Formats: sequence, structure tokens, C-alpha cells
Amino acid sequence: MINAPPPPPVFWPALPALLATLPPFTIPVVWTGERPSCPHVYIGAAPRLPARRSAATLGPHGLALHLAPGDEGHALALIAAFLAPETTPAATAPASRALLALAARVAPRDVSVLIEGATGTGKEGLARLIHQLSPRRDASLVAVNCAALPEAMLEATLFGHERGAFTGAVAAGRGLFREADGGTLFLDEVAELPLPLQAKLLRALQEREVMPVGATRPVKVDVRLIAAGNRDLAADVACGRFRADLYYRLAVFPLRTLPLAERIEDLPAIAAALLLRRAREARHGTATVPTGWLPPSTGAALLAHPWPGNVRERGNVLDRALVMAAGTTIDTHDLTFDTPFQPRNALPRPLQHPPHNPALTGAVRAQEERSIACALAEAPPRRAAAARLGISERTLRYKMAGIASRSPGFPREMRLQ
Repeated sequence: MINAPPPPPVFWPALPALLATLPPFTIPVVWTGERPSCPHVYIGAAPRLPARRSAATLGPHGLALHLAPGDEGHALALIAAFLAPETTPAATAPASRALLALAARVAPRDVSVLIEGATGTGKEGLARLIHQLSPRRDASLVAVNCAALPEAMLEATLFGHERGAFTGAVAAGRGLFREADGGTLFLDEVAELPLPLQAKLLRALQEREVMPVGATRPVKVDVRLIAAGNRDLAADVACGRFRADLYYRLAVFPLRTLPLAERIEDLPAIAAALLLRRAREARHGTATVPTGWLPPSTGAALLAHPWPGNVRERGNVLDRALVMAAGTTIDTHDLTFDTPFQPRNALPRPLQHPPHNPALTGAVRAQEERSIACALAEAPPRRAAAARLGISERTLRYKMAGIASRSPGFPREMRLQ
């Protein structure tokens, strides 16, 4: 039986046209699935009786808005957040809408997807959208951050293990590949995988089978892989930190998320979605809860901020503002940014450090190579050498790969094993 495909993503700019076709101040919406059968958006304060200060409340029957003159912008954003499926990222900027359109296009195709972009730009949200729009949406989406797992446990975590395969393995483990069987496996920070494990991941993708630790026979799996990273994987391939064959296997369909500063038009929609989500989290049973409100002055201050921390910084700022606000309206004095405020159109500050010196860089690099060579000579096991240098074994391996690529004639012990 083939399930009907889900509806395409709802794009926010369609809201003004939608409102123009409906009776004033009442917008009926019909939902299916787990949502209420007939929630409504109620817009109060007709022109003959305007509200002095805007407010929004979320209850069991829908979203109620009381508007003051000039507050239509945030009201539209809240309505759009209420209407849109929770798995659809907010997208107003043309570049963001184009990215969502590409994600919707690749979702039905059972190919690997590589999502690259800076931290906090919504890579996992994009992966969840692809899974939700794919034929695998009824199965599990298993997400894991490769950088957060101990290196010694990565193989067993991904591929599983047999009972007694290693100390402490008192029972067999299925591993994330088998947990995601029939669904999607999302590997975040895939660049942090060690080179030996990259080879095993490549085989799992090519053969569609995994070899659990301690097993003698491979196990077939049916998994779609979506990988993500905040580093340039192509540059890692050039430096020897990432396998070229695995890169091309992952990047069948590459996508790149943009920093919030490059799609600032998305900010009102993203802010409204977060405020509505916080109201949903606070609501229990049939209770009615207020939703945070952004007046035009606060919206202008948010638009002027450069947002170096991207969407995560935005979440921090709004969560703090909800705590500091006297009521439900967030004023400009309630905003506390993670970094010193600087308007996006301000002139850059002068450099506080001397200009780049190629000779000095070369000397520092040569000293680093000598230090690593001495540590390896005095403490041959790589782990002991890393401890002597005060760095992790993984960092040492990356540095050794870079040295070997720059200096083909370097001593043999500097090469990757």
C-alpha cells in the first residue's frame, strides 16, 4: 500500500493572500491527524474599537489575537506559525524558500544528502523536513551527534555489538543503523568520525549491511543517510582528514544552510514560531496561555542585530526576554544579546592584532611539527604522545595527516597508520 504524499511545505509569504480571501477577523482552519479538528484564529479589535496594546493567547480552540494599530506584521507571523506544520522551517527570504524547495524535491528520492552550514543554522530541522516528506516518514528518524560520542564507542554505537564483544557488553546492542532500519539516520558533525570508522561507514552505505562488533556475519539494513557538518568537508578531503570516496558517497545531493545574517527576512517568522512553541509547551489540558508579543520597535532591534550565533543565539535572546518582560509584550529593554550589539550596516572595527606574517606562520608550523615528532619519539603510542602534548588523540591524528600531506618526506612515524 502506497501512502499519499504529505502536503508541500507552507511558505510564509502566502499568508497575506490567504487573509484577503477570508472574512475579516475570523480565519477557520481544518486540520487532520493529531491536531484539533477545527481550531480557529480569532482576530479581535475591529477598526471602530481598536486595542490599546496587542496581545495573543493560545487555547484549546485556537489562537486569539487582539491587535493595536500598526501591529499587523507580528500578527501575520504568528498566524503563519500556527497554520504551518511543526516540521516545516520558517522561510520568508527567497534563499530560504529555494532551499526548502530543494529539500522537498530530494525528499522522495532515496539518495544520501549532505547538509553543510555553520552551527545553529537549522541543519537538523532541514533533515527532519526531508524525512517527513519522504516515503520513510512512517519509520524512525534516528539522529546522533558524532562529536558527542566517545571515540572508543563510535563503532559499537553505529553498527551494534554482540554480547561479550568487549568489557561491559553484558547484552547485545542493535546499534543506530539497525534502529533506523526502514527509516532515516541523521549523522550530525560527520567530519568528526575517525578515518578507520569512515571506511566502515562507506562499506555500510555501499553494501547496505553492517558488521556488529564481535559478530562473524554482516546484517542487512535499509537506511537512508543524511549527514551534516559545520566544516567544509571538501577542504577536509584535501587535507586528508576525510575520505574522498566517503565524501562523494554522502554528497549525492548537497545542501547548504545560510547564516541568519544572510537571510534576515526570516527573523520575524522564526521569532514568531519560537514564541508560539513556548506557549504550546506551557499549555496543559484546556488551559489558555499568553503568547509573547513583539511590537514593531522590538522587531526592528532584532533585525538590526548581526546574529553571529545564528538561530541558537536568537533562541537565547527571546527566552531571556520572556523571563525579563513584565508582561507578555517584549520591549527593547528586555533584550540581552549574547554578543556586543553592532548594527548590520555599521563599519567594521579596526583590527586589534598585527597583520598576517607568512614567515611567522611557517615558523610556528615548523615548531609544531618538531614538538609532535619529539612526543612520538619519546612516547611512541599515539595516545601517550597526545597526552604529552596536551591534546586529544583525534586532534593529534588530524595534525599528523596535515603534516604528512604538506611534507611527503617527513619521518614515517608522522604518517597515519
